[in-house]
Amino acid sequence: MIHKKWNIKIAQNIAQQESIILTDQHWEIINFIRLCYNKFNIIPPNRMLLKLMQKKFEIEKCNNTYLLSLFPKGINKQANKIAGLPKSNICL
Repeated sequence: MIHKKWNIKIAQNIAQQESIILTDQHWEIINFIRLCYNKFNIIPPNRMLLKLMQKKFEIEKCNNTYLLSLFPKGINKQANKIAGLPKSNICL
């Protein structure tokens, strides 16, 4: 279940703990993964996330290199946490 008390302030605090300064590019991904979670009721695995991103973003953003430039520890370890999503059951 998505964190019910999540808000921008909480996201900023988590990002600060992760040594990330949130930019518009971060928010674009954070909001997109929250949307995906709400739509599919799962934390999208990386491959699925990239496929879904191809429908919304320019191709330059639809790869692991771009995502790691924003979230160096990875989508599952940082972006999902900042977005208020539950921990994934997927082993990494």
